[in-house]
Order: sequence, then structure tokens, then C-alpha cells
Amino acid sequence: MKYDVITVGGSTEDINFYVDDYQLLENKLNPAGNQLLAFDYGTKIDIKKAALTFGGGAANVAVSFASFGLKVAGMITYGNDERGKKIVANLKKRRVDTRFMKRVGNDISGFSFIVIGANKDHVAFSHRAANSRMEISAKDQKVLKRAPWLFITSLSGKWRPVLDKVFAIVDGTKVAWNPGELQLKEGHRALAKYFRKTTILTMNKDEAIQLVVSHNRHANKSYEFFSSVENLLKAIHAWGPEVVVVTDGEHGAYAFDGKEIHFQDVIKSKKKEDTTGLGDAFGSSFVTGLILYEDIKQALFLAAHNAAACLSQQGAQNGLLTKHDLPKLQKLFLRQ
Repeated sequence: MKYDVITVGGSTEDINFYVDDYQLLENKLNPAGNQLLAFDYGTKIDIKKAALTFGGGAANVAVSFASFGLKVAGMITYGNDERGKKIVANLKKRRVDTRFMKRVGNDISGFSFIVIGANKDHVAFSHRAANSRMEISAKDQKVLKRAPWLFITSLSGKWRPVLDKVFAIVDGTKVAWNPGELQLKEGHRALAKYFRKTTILTMNKDEAIQLVVSHNRHANKSYEFFSSVENLLKAIHAWGPEVVVVTDGEHGAYAFDGKEIHFQDVIKSKKKEDTTGLGDAFGSSFVTGLILYEDIKQALFLAAHNAAACLSQQGAQNGLLTKHDLPKLQKLFLRQ
């Protein structure tokens, strides 16, 4: 079977808690200026609402691609438990080919506890579990070669051999990559060889700052330097990716192809329900836009609309746009 995209990474079942009995604290040690979510230690916190949803980077982007009508398969590891069965069943239901998913017999499937505050932003506590057991075999490499696009998401466990084997076969295959926390912590030096083979590199502004500050040339730059998305885009693009995409929350998103910085304003959602999975919705939609339209501006437009749709419903895989929304969005884009 021919695929448009194969995704590589993790899947989880997510337990979502909505709370409002907390404090936001300033964190001067964080270069991105992120606040800390704080609770009274040793007390019980009232949960206003709770729900079970599905998540995980590779699963989220696979569902998004499939929603747009693309043929997609997931190379995802899961555990030998009921949660794993539910994860696989969910992906099948959403028209994702699961034949290349791998069950780990002596581990549980990944899960996350996601705390969602009154403003609908979140903090996720993730247990990688079987996701950290990902391995890429020679047989897997042959499978990956059959797709014109690969989308790599956050990896855990022994992630370096996974990246080595995936990037070893990318001649003729385009790679979109959203590095995870473990990869970004290793910084530029560890990731540089992969950047040179990356077609689309996507991340949020905080992640871009973390990555750029890891390079000796930029480590002592001023606050003003890091506050500029343009500076971040140019610094990262110089390391090899063909296109760098950086999202900046309510301030919109940017893409740089080495010639022009393209900007897309944020699309306001009618309802702000949950920020979980917005990066996955945006990144996968951007790649979908390039596949369908071969135009960066239109890809950004589609990505912004899908992120807004995802924001309007609970969970990372709900509320996503579908192929039936594409004609209307294309008309809206052409009217701009």
C-alpha cells in the first residue's frame, strides 16, 4: 500500500483534569519566561471536570493527516495492556493504518496526566512507558522508504539510534520533525547532523529559544535577540532545515525558507477548551498544506485554522478539521 505520510513517535491515553485552585508564579530562571503552576503542598485539590482522551505526538499527527483524507500509517510502540488495545482501536477508527505499530509484551502503554487551568492552558505529566522502547529495524526502514513524507515527533528512551536509522534512509523522502523535550535538551551539537537532512522543522517559540541558546555563538545574546522570532528562525535555518516553522501562541506563527519570512496571524477560536495538542495539529496541517498546495502561505493558513479547531474541543485529537473543510478554507485563503 502507498502512503502519503508515515508518522514516527509515541501514543498515549490522556487523563485530563480541570482545576482552578492554583497559583501562577514567576520563574526568572527560565529564559523563555514561562510561569510555574503551583498548588498548596499537602492539601487536596478539587477537580472541576475530568475526561479520558487519546494523545501522543505520532498518534496526534497521524489522526490529523487522516482527517484531511491523506493515507497515513503510524510507526508507534504501545504496551501489552487494555490501554494499548484502546489506543490501537482509536487509531483504526480514525482511519490510521496500524499495521506497523509494535506491541511491547513486558511494558504498559504510555499515558499522561494533564492538568488544565482556568485559562485552558495545561501542564502534562507523561509516563513514556512502551513509547521509550521504540526501535527501527532494517524492515522498518524499507517501510519508511515507501512514503514521500515522514513526520517524526517526540521520542523517548534510546532515541538517538531511532533518529540515526530514520535519517539514514531519507534520500528522496521528505522529513518533517517536531523534536521533543529530550532531543531539545541535548541542544544543537547533538541534533545538527539531523537538521541537515530535515525538510520541515517545527516548534514553538520557547523550544526555539531553548535550541538557539544551546549554540555557543548565541548563548550570551541579549534578551532582545531571543525575543525576536526572526532571529530564531534565521539562526536555526542556518543549521540546515529547508523550512523552519515557529509558533508564537496568540502572536501567530512564522515560517522561513531561507528567502522570505512568512507570517500567519492567529485564528481566533469560538471556544477555548484545551490547548493540548495544538502544536501537533499545527505542524501536521502545515505539512498537509504543502502536500496539497505546495505553498507555504496557504500551508500556514490551513495550520492556523486547524489549531483553532483543535483548541475548541477537549483533547488533542478532537475538533480537527477534515477534508470536507478544505474547499471552504481554500476560498477563504484566495479572498485574502
